[in-house]
Amino acid sequence: MTATAPREGELWSRCAGCGSLLYRKRLRRNLDVCPECGEHARLAAPERLRQLVDAESFTPLPDRPAEVDPIDFVDVLSYPHRLSAARAGTGLAEAVLCGTATIGRHPCALAVMDFRFLGGSLGVAVGELITRAAERALEDGVPLVLVTASGGARMQEGVLSLMQMAMVSQAIAALREAGLLTVSVLTDPTYGGVAASFATNTDVVLAETGARMGFAGPRVIRQVTGRALPEGFQTAAFLLRHGQVDMVVPRRALRGRLVALLAAARAGRRPGWRPAVPRQVAAPPARPAAVADRPGTAVDAALAAGVDAWETVRLARHPGRPTTLDYLDTAFEGFVELHGDRLGADCPAVVGGLARLDGRPLMVIGHQKGHTTGELVARNFGMASPAGHRKALRLMRLAARLGLPVVTLVDTPGADPGVGAEEQGQAAAIAENILSLSVLPTPVVAVITGEGGSGGALALAVADRVLMLQHAVYSVISPEGCAAILWPDRGAAPQAARALRLTAPDLCRLGVVDDIVPEPVPAAHRDPEATARALREVVLAHLLPLLDVPPATLVQRRRQRFRRFGAARAGARAGAR
Repeated sequence: MTATAPREGELWSRCAGCGSLLYRKRLRRNLDVCPECGEHARLAAPERLRQLVDAESFTPLPDRPAEVDPIDFVDVLSYPHRLSAARAGTGLAEAVLCGTATIGRHPCALAVMDFRFLGGSLGVAVGELITRAAERALEDGVPLVLVTASGGARMQEGVLSLMQMAMVSQAIAALREAGLLTVSVLTDPTYGGVAASFATNTDVVLAETGARMGFAGPRVIRQVTGRALPEGFQTAAFLLRHGQVDMVVPRRALRGRLVALLAAARAGRRPGWRPAVPRQVAAPPARPAAVADRPGTAVDAALAAGVDAWETVRLARHPGRPTTLDYLDTAFEGFVELHGDRLGADCPAVVGGLARLDGRPLMVIGHQKGHTTGELVARNFGMASPAGHRKALRLMRLAARLGLPVVTLVDTPGADPGVGAEEQGQAAAIAENILSLSVLPTPVVAVITGEGGSGGALALAVADRVLMLQHAVYSVISPEGCAAILWPDRGAAPQAARALRLTAPDLCRLGVVDDIVPEPVPAAHRDPEATARALREVVLAHLLPLLDVPPATLVQRRRQRFRRFGAARAGARAGAR
């Protein structure tokens, strides 16, 4: 367990690494690194800024994001109560400090996360602030430096917290297009949705000595695999050995490394250089006219049905529910499967290839579970490995080169949380998919057909249109996982399912989903062919208008779609209820 930096007023601190009792002033002089064993204590965001930036150079962003409780989440405590306690305990408004500064007299924009604030979790306010920092970097033509410390996405904000992964990633994509340097500094700990997005999709990734990073946390991996973890698993040295970071830097050398990177980026700029800011285009309607004008849409039917959230979770997991290969055999024609990530593996949990829809060629990519126990085991229950995400990315890029639209079918409890997946860079693989989909110059329609589990689902769902089957679910975490963390009773999964707002009608209200594909009574497993016909009809209704949109406009509108999941829009939605 990593030590926490001592609070003001404390005279002594005990090192969590070696147990030494250390004089606080001596520890501060050593940048909160134990002089006996080198253990790096966790730093609060204000202290981190004091160590990294030039004195008196930090200027916070001028605006505070709206305070939001977008899904009225309550477990044993209300979400506003938890936020108030975090603010009182840290003196911060949120889990990140953002602004501009100079480091070694080189200007930059910064976002520094603070693990003390609800575990540094990524919510809509945090996503909004980091995105504003990236937008400020783009406006000023300066690099962006991110210092991460997070347990992952914020459960209390449901799937809207998941959308922040895409929103921040597309802001980083804009900086990449403009030729501006982005740097992330991984500190202890960096996990989940932060690891699988902006912590690993920057140009340069540094890891502070002692930092740990991964998509799944050690406890989750042990529970899922039943295996002991390798010595030093997910530590900075492990990450360097497996090619997931550029360098491991002790705290005393961190500022110097950033100065060198910023100096190199600045030296590469020609006199008078300015970044190429993308042209703004009009935002699209929330739903295409062809769908919005249909009388008696599935949205209306689903809203009227009012099926219990936990029952919906059970229906979404039904073993008879149609899989991606079932839909490819019934809703699409002429499927030709393409295999492999071209880097050494072919993940069976992801299938994809060329197909036709109403005679139109396209690329279809989806998670594949199976119906029997043998099929589920062979397909790893639809949980994609890094090879699966890289295969999907290869096929998406091929579609863009061929001028073909992409349809993705999402049905996964989440990405593979195993030791092998972490060794192969699961977080970075998901992050690269999210970022690449943000800029893919071809239409993308995603359909949540069963389970839409966390970052593993989002890796295929950054799309122009997001559709959802009537009894599918889409969530930042499973109800069981949420209950295990926030409820004293591990049997509280049904309560967690209701609190997470993970059903199709919930997500239509939040603006995450554009339309709902109707299912036969009681659900898709009763009549898979009728479900396939409904899916075909709704996908066509959303895809056809996108085919006439110029690629640059398509990408800009896709970015606007995800940008509206920031704190201001979430606050407006909350206020409207």
